[in-house]
Amino acid sequence: MQKAISKREFLAVFLIALVAIVLVPCLNAFVPESSAFHISNFSINLWGKYLCYAILAITVDVLWGYTGLLSLGQCLYFSLGGYMMGMYLMRMIGSLGQYHMPIPDFLVFLGWTRLPPFWKPFSSFSFALFMVAALPGALAFVFGFLAFRSRIRGVYFSILTQALTYAACLLFFRNNILMGGNNGFTDFKFMLGHDLRTASTQRGLYIVSGLFLLVVYLGFKWLTATKLGKVQRAIRDSENRVLFSGYAAANFKLFIFVLACIVAGLAGALYVPQVGIVNPSEMATDKSLEAVVWVAVGGRGTLVGPIIGAIFVNALKSWATRAFPDYWLIILGGMFLLVVLFLPAGLVGLAHHAVDLLKRMRKPPAPAPDAVPPEPAPRAVNQAPAK
Repeated sequence: MQKAISKREFLAVFLIALVAIVLVPCLNAFVPESSAFHISNFSINLWGKYLCYAILAITVDVLWGYTGLLSLGQCLYFSLGGYMMGMYLMRMIGSLGQYHMPIPDFLVFLGWTRLPPFWKPFSSFSFALFMVAALPGALAFVFGFLAFRSRIRGVYFSILTQALTYAACLLFFRNNILMGGNNGFTDFKFMLGHDLRTASTQRGLYIVSGLFLLVVYLGFKWLTATKLGKVQRAIRDSENRVLFSGYAAANFKLFIFVLACIVAGLAGALYVPQVGIVNPSEMATDKSLEAVVWVAVGGRGTLVGPIIGAIFVNALKSWATRAFPDYWLIILGGMFLLVVLFLPAGLVGLAHHAVDLLKRMRKPPAPAPDAVPPEPAPRAVNQAPAK
């Protein structure tokens, strides 16, 4: 079994986590706004969303980069986790909504006077947290069991995941399922007794997101170094050889798929209270395609690449949608083409090539071997004349 993480990598992860999880919140909480080192509440909230996207990108990479399963529907499980947490947050509004009724405003608008039965348990945070993991996990198990048992792989698996996501998106747009319809859930106010509109609560959510990202990264780093991780990469490289070797490849793929979808659901649950809204557009097919772009740009099959790609692409999106709002999709598509054609290993691969180049440039040239003088020609020996 290979070592999960080297000392140098562990030190780098520790320093980055120390800066992101400890230093950044301190600069927001304790440094005055007049200081150049102050980090605004808006930036804390924005970076908290980036961290949630990074967790989602890791789940895409675990499936695509390590197992060869290109899922185009990870945002479905991300959104389902967000919806489950959103139901709890809507229950916490109480009678502070626009209609001053003890049920969510959209239910009052639809003519309801009482809370639907399936909404009642979501007044408990524990139940909501359980559903955040259970619903994406159950859906992933059913879908994965049917797909992997039928030996569906490659592009057909990708098309099926995209079709499932599109069907779910259309379903959640309907008002009669009582999940907010087109508008979804919004106007959140409280979470575990804390006001979501205060800077301290948003800062706490940012810290929790950072800690969860660290746990997910280290957990999958360990998992990919075990025997399971080796089987994952073997399935990615040649599933038929894995089958001929006696391994039940479908069971391995199902386990990884369900685990990745549960983690995506937990990331969605952290995302929703920081964004303040969840609606069916979060599970649209283009969102899942964007997550694939994050992984490709960062470098698939690396775990750290998806984190870099998710943060880089979304930071670029935040800037480009303000500076060039009509050209963002063109920029995104061009960046994806550039990576596929010229940087197949992504930004992480580019960094590795740059480090190798610097090492070769700094390495002193090998000394030329000393010139060896030619051996002298043997002297002619005078032979005695024959008698």
